[in-house]
Amino acid sequence: MSGPATPSSLVPPLGEPRPQPVPEVHETTLPNGLRLIVVPRPGVPLVELRLRVPFAAATARTAAAHVARSSVLTGAVLLGTAAHDHLELAQLLQAQGAELSVSADPDRLLVSSTLLPTGLRAVLGVLAEVIESPAYATGEVAAERDRVVERLRIARSQPGVVARTALAARRYGAHPYAQQLPTPEQVGTVTPAALRKLHRERVLPAGSTLVLVGELDPTEVADVVGTALAGWTAAGTAVPAPPVSAPAPGALEVVDRRGAVQSNIRLGGAAPGRTDPDLPAVRLASMVFGGYFSSRLVENIRERRGYTYSPRSSVEHLAGGSSFTVEADVATEVTGPALLETWYELGRMALLPVTEAELESARRYLLGTLALGTATHSGLASTLSALFGVGLSADWLADHQRALATVGVAEVAEASRRWLHPAGLTAVVVGDAATITEPLRALGPVEVTSAAVPVAGA
Repeated sequence: MSGPATPSSLVPPLGEPRPQPVPEVHETTLPNGLRLIVVPRPGVPLVELRLRVPFAAATARTAAAHVARSSVLTGAVLLGTAAHDHLELAQLLQAQGAELSVSADPDRLLVSSTLLPTGLRAVLGVLAEVIESPAYATGEVAAERDRVVERLRIARSQPGVVARTALAARRYGAHPYAQQLPTPEQVGTVTPAALRKLHRERVLPAGSTLVLVGELDPTEVADVVGTALAGWTAAGTAVPAPPVSAPAPGALEVVDRRGAVQSNIRLGGAAPGRTDPDLPAVRLASMVFGGYFSSRLVENIRERRGYTYSPRSSVEHLAGGSSFTVEADVATEVTGPALLETWYELGRMALLPVTEAELESARRYLLGTLALGTATHSGLASTLSALFGVGLSADWLADHQRALATVGVAEVAEASRRWLHPAGLTAVVVGDAATITEPLRALGPVEVTSAAVPVAGA
């Protein structure tokens, strides 16, 4: 049994946020064009490795094939090289207490590892094999293709995935970002030859960034990396994502999932990029609106009305453009009221200033999460990989913290009017169209489309 609640007057106030230290960064560009970032961090006998390779689809026309091939490549690249099969590669890594993981998003291919400092040379040797001489053997590619198809069939039956992909398609239009999840049919056409061609043309050292964080000597590490990856000499130019030029939001889209017992509300619009002076104010506005448990959206549609469990908003960054997004999963019968209250809170942000107390609470929470996000080797490595990968430096961390600390109520109000107003957001709702469409028409024009996968049992 829990004890009595502590009166709020007895809860000590939050302390002042600690300044974000700029990590010690040693940067080198290797002869092959690879950018090496070494961050010495004693105390924990581990090294975090992040190799970021630009991997965006070049055009909307090629995006579907690119995303399908990427989804297979991220698994197949680890299934064997010219010298070792996948079991031998795993054993080489395990001997150093390490493993490699490969993932892709609309901007980049990312190879990650956590390892012991004594295993750096050996792990880099395996990494060199994987990026320089992957086998893409017919049998291994077929098996990985089948695994991806099965995962896609499961993923595409999940309403959250349907909502995310529908919002991307609606918001980005003819931009390559509109194609974020391939169909099983597209994946089924991927061949070993196509993977070899994609790897040869796109896995390039020039434009790529290798970040290493841990108990490291920068000079020694530069020599080790330079030796290990000297054979990675693929020529070419990295392909960046084109800038986003999103279409007008248009009507609310209802994606029909017959028989669904809940609706998935997704809103999205443009947001300022990492170097835009508006970013600190927009991040704080998003936090006040729906970025954490004490936000207005949570207070309204979760605490006061019980429409949903975890509504949220966030600012997300891609190389071609940044986004402000809102998510809420609600019971079918309250879809209209939940969307109305969400728009109401967005309108309130755009038309009325936040209070000093709201702003200060959001500021302290955001500064605290920024500090926590880079407190570990893993968090710092991932953050620096993202920053250096788009041409920024570690100084951005301290600069952004200082900017957040000085944003005032007037700046948040102006940023909210510019970036968070409801009329500027694309809206998608995934749910039972027969039940939710007419109530939603009371809020404005609605277009109904069909989900790729119906509700199981419906």
